[in-house]
Amino acid sequence: MSGLFCYCRQGFEPELAAELSERAALAGLPAYAKASRNDGYVALIGDDGAALDRALPWRELIFARQKLRLIAELRDIDPKDRITPIMAALAGGRYGELWSEHPDSDAAKPLAGLARSFANALRPALRKQGLLSEQDDPDLPRLHVVFVQGNHVFLARSDARDSAPWPLGIPRLKLLPDAPSRSALKLEEALLVLLDNDERQRLLKPGMTAADLGAAPGGWTWVLTRQHLRVAAVDNGPLRQHVLDTGLVEHLRADGFHWKPAQPLDWMVCDMVEQPRRVAERMATWLREGWCRHAIFNLKLPMKKRWDETRLCLDLFAEQTQRPLKVRAKQLYHDREEITVFATPR
Repeated sequence: MSGLFCYCRQGFEPELAAELSERAALAGLPAYAKASRNDGYVALIGDDGAALDRALPWRELIFARQKLRLIAELRDIDPKDRITPIMAALAGGRYGELWSEHPDSDAAKPLAGLARSFANALRPALRKQGLLSEQDDPDLPRLHVVFVQGNHVFLARSDARDSAPWPLGIPRLKLLPDAPSRSALKLEEALLVLLDNDERQRLLKPGMTAADLGAAPGGWTWVLTRQHLRVAAVDNGPLRQHVLDTGLVEHLRADGFHWKPAQPLDWMVCDMVEQPRRVAERMATWLREGWCRHAIFNLKLPMKKRWDETRLCLDLFAEQTQRPLKVRAKQLYHDREEITVFATPR
C-alpha cells in the first residue's frame, strides 16, 4: 500500500478527505481518499507515497492531527499471532521508535489496552531482527502500528521533522486549577502546535504587548500573562479577579469586534463567536493596518461544507491582509467546530 494515513477529529473525516484530495491534485499527484464517518482517520492512496509525503507537509495540513506514510494494511490477522504478518509486511528497514496506537474514535478507544500490551510484545521481536534501534533514535523514522480493530492494522512510518511529536497527534495538556475557562487549553495548544520552538522563544518575550478580543472570562488573557505579556483584555463582560490581579492586564469594556489599539501591539488573539468570514475580514484588517505583528484567532465553522468554508475564509484573509504573511491553521484537539489560525510576517 502506498500513500498517507492521517488522524483527525471524529466526525471530520469528510473534511480531511477533501483537503487531502485537493492538495494532492494541486500537486499533480493522482490519489484518492478512503474515509468513513466517525473512524477518526483517513487514508490517502496513491502510486507514489514518497511524493505525497513531500507534497503534503504536516504543518500545512489543517484537519490532520497526525500525518504518517503508509507501509501496509493488514486485515483479518490472527489475534493469536499478530507479530508474524507484521514482521513479514515490514520486510526490512530500520526504525528509531515504535508507537502502537489507535484512532481517537469511540469505536477504537477500547483498543487502547491492546495497543499498549502489543507494543511490549512487538518491540523485542523487532529488535531481535534488527528492525528497531535499542534506544529511541530521532534520526530514524518512527514505526506506527495502528489498530482500527483487533484484527485490522495499518502499518505506517513518520519522520520526526514532519509529523506531530505526540501519540495520536494529541498533546496532553492539563487544565490548571486557576485557569479561568477550558478555552485556555485552546491557546496553550495553539502556541505548542502552530509555533515551532524557535518561534516561541522569539515571539513570546516578557514585556511584549497583546490584545485579547472578546476576552471574558479571561482564559486566553491568562495564558498570555503566563508568558509575561502585557494584555489589553477587550470585552464588555467580567474577567476573573485573579487574572486582573496579575498586574499585567488592562480590562477595556468595549466591543472586541470594533475596538482598535492606540499603538501597534506585538500580538492579537481572538476567540469570539462570530461568522467565520466576518472574523477573517476583521483579522485581516488588524494585520493590514499594522495594529499587531502576530495573531492567533479561531474561525467557527458551519455544520456543512466545512472544508469549502475553511478554504474561502483563509483565501479571504490572505487577500485582504495585502502583505506577505506566514499563515498556519489547524483543527486542534481542544477545538470543536472550529479551526485555529496563526499569522506572522513572512
